[in-house]
Amino acid sequence: MSLLAIGINHKTATVDLREKVAFSPDKIHEAMKSLAKHSKTGEAVIISTCNRTELYTNTADEAEVVRWLEEYHQLSHEEVESCLYKFHGQAVVQHLMRVSSGLDSLILGEPQILGQVKQSFTKAREAGTVAITMDRMFQNTFSVAKRVRTETEIGAAAVSVAFAAVSMAKHIFSALSATKVLLIGAGETIELVARHLKDNGVDSMVVANRTLSRAEGMCEEFGATAITLEQIPDFLPQADIVISSTASPLPILGKGMVEKALKQRRHQPMLLVDIAVPRDIEAEVADLDDAFLYTVDDLQSIIEQNMASRREAAEQAEIIAEEESHLFMEWVRSLESVDSIREYRSQSMAIKDELVERAIKKLAQGGDSEQLLLELANKLTNKLIHAPTRALTAASRQGDLNRIGQLRTALGLDKN
Repeated sequence: MSLLAIGINHKTATVDLREKVAFSPDKIHEAMKSLAKHSKTGEAVIISTCNRTELYTNTADEAEVVRWLEEYHQLSHEEVESCLYKFHGQAVVQHLMRVSSGLDSLILGEPQILGQVKQSFTKAREAGTVAITMDRMFQNTFSVAKRVRTETEIGAAAVSVAFAAVSMAKHIFSALSATKVLLIGAGETIELVARHLKDNGVDSMVVANRTLSRAEGMCEEFGATAITLEQIPDFLPQADIVISSTASPLPILGKGMVEKALKQRRHQPMLLVDIAVPRDIEAEVADLDDAFLYTVDDLQSIIEQNMASRREAAEQAEIIAEEESHLFMEWVRSLESVDSIREYRSQSMAIKDELVERAIKKLAQGGDSEQLLLELANKLTNKLIHAPTRALTAASRQGDLNRIGQLRTALGLDKN
């Protein structure tokens, strides 16, 4: 049994090549069925995300799988080969466990990859390209990823600006679910902030953007209210938290606007997080009582500390992945020994059945029973010792004492 993984990721290939090698959701079932034809056991799982494409199968022919990938995407060998990484045996299992635990991600410890791996595995099962080996390998991997999250702090610390902004809000407000949030901008960063807020129970969100239609499109997903930038003064007094990220060349919130809102709030505190460059919120806002202003630089220092924490946790996670991959390979070897024992017994029984059948025919023809019994015993013995005798002879000629010792133990010649 020879496990094989071949892939490219954000470390080895450009975005352009990663796009060319990606498998679209509507074609991945057929792709896995096609790849499975090149597997010894008819097993294949393809993981395809924006940052990686990986093929998992069970075959000794690495070159054949690489050719399949090139032909499927109509790419030249020169285009693909230098960007590929390849793993065999236990290294396949350990790599998959590292990937699923976020140890091989662009952002160390990010949790989204586990869901993507689970989704890929589900699609492989639907395509009928998963049997006992791949099923056990992926199920073990999911358990390991869960163990890494439980036993280490790999995902506890914020390492993205959006996550750090929401984490800061959680430290200031005891219950985010009771807060009202104003988000300024409707780009990817604000969308990610909104997602983190939603995950933390925030239901009251207003999204302000220069283009109202863009804000409305985002608000549909999060149940938020969309407004224009000009409407911000009307909504600002209601906001407990303000998080801003736009591409505006000039500040959107000035000291005067915030001061007026605080008076209407009767000086209830307001958290303002400015993650835009250049700034969306005037620096002088920090001088106001009850206004707590943090910038992207403040968040960056938090992120750097948290990354150091994640790297420490990653060292623990690496040990878990290595230990668990060892255990999986022990299980694989136990399967191989069962198969070998079954094959050896089947072969021996076939030899016995053939010789007994011949002896019965001769006995029916009037042959001497005692002579036939002796002949059967001699022929059966010769047949059964033929292969071990050849192996012992070859090991002796080569002077391979280690091999001779193994054969003697297997044949029961060394009783100690």
